[in-house]
Amino acid sequence: MDDAHEALGAKPSVMETRKICFLYHPRLRAFIRLRIFLRLARFSISQQYPTNTEILTIMTQSTRVLIVGAGPTGLTAAIELARRGIMPVVIEKRKTASNLSRAVGILPNSMDILTPSGAAKAIRKEAVIIQSSVFHNQDKQVSSIKMNGLRGLNKRLYALPQDRTEYHLLKVFRELGGKVNYGAEFLSLSQSDNEVSVSILGKAFRFDYVIGADGVNSTVREALRIPYEGFDLPETWSIADVDAKVWRNPRSFSIFLLKDGNVAVTVPLDKERFRVVATSKDALAALPIPMIVEKIRRSGTFKVSIRQAKTYQLGRAFLAGDAAHCHSPVGGRGMNLGIADAAELAECIANGTTKNYTAIRHPLGKKAIQMSERMRKAVTTTSFTKRFILMRLLKLFARVPSLRRRFVANTLDL
Repeated sequence: MDDAHEALGAKPSVMETRKICFLYHPRLRAFIRLRIFLRLARFSISQQYPTNTEILTIMTQSTRVLIVGAGPTGLTAAIELARRGIMPVVIEKRKTASNLSRAVGILPNSMDILTPSGAAKAIRKEAVIIQSSVFHNQDKQVSSIKMNGLRGLNKRLYALPQDRTEYHLLKVFRELGGKVNYGAEFLSLSQSDNEVSVSILGKAFRFDYVIGADGVNSTVREALRIPYEGFDLPETWSIADVDAKVWRNPRSFSIFLLKDGNVAVTVPLDKERFRVVATSKDALAALPIPMIVEKIRRSGTFKVSIRQAKTYQLGRAFLAGDAAHCHSPVGGRGMNLGIADAAELAECIANGTTKNYTAIRHPLGKKAIQMSERMRKAVTTTSFTKRFILMRLLKLFARVPSLRRRFVANTLDL
């Protein structure tokens, strides 16, 4: 007890006395005040802009990359760059993340790309595995081709609304230390041999590389004046995302080949949720088999463009995803092609081989567009002979194992 009292009431030692004197030295007090002033000044400056547009903090690293667009393509590029030690700045003109289901099918190659980051595992837990592709002539089933017979966890066709795919990609990117600057709109750019100057929200920033992953109406592509060559289909297509408790083949792609070359397709999104797409103006009305709809989450019409950028890069700026190519929904390649673009471009930037990007990806984009167009023309043909041949082939694909494996491999882009 006496020792405790002595410790509490003990006089400071000589060393402690020197420390106290040093802390109250006039020069030291002035230095401390200066440090506090500078910190407050920096804090004040940083508060002039919204926190979701603080870009400069990331731009001190050796390789500065800007990604315009936070869809599946932009987020994949962000993840793959971050995994390689390059934290990009990601901007998105939308105020918040998208809530639209849009692209649905996720192919094996995309799952392979997203496996190292852990995104594929999260997607796999939520997505629907497509068990078969079921073809109909009007309302009569013609062929049912199993899609899940190949070995390998990723060698399956998964279906998940695009907003949920984006959710999982964004979550992974944030876990890697990244962030998406929502409400930050790309305005313009100019280039030199060494860097790209970009206007964002009226402010100028400099980057080593810029990735335009901002969709079909890409402002990055427009700023680069890269031609988007192709054509638009004359007809109006339609889409509906619905809840329905009862539906034929609830875990399958159902394709209905209708009169006059029209087509309607249903895709499962969840246990009782479906996507309906048709080549006419009313997707639900186009179904030859009535669907008992509990709720319509979204419906609308859209036009289809078949286009490809003449080049995927100009100087230090690059295009990926729909900014580089677009085609009809037939074949389900769109989002998957963009994910592959993003992964390839991230690898090129990390390895210093960006000059090869267009040479690698442009031919693959062209091939995907050509494949999608062949499929679209086959299922929308108005020729009785061609329709008859197609029906016979579909039956053979279902009955002959070797032909079925080939059909599945082509469908899954294996």
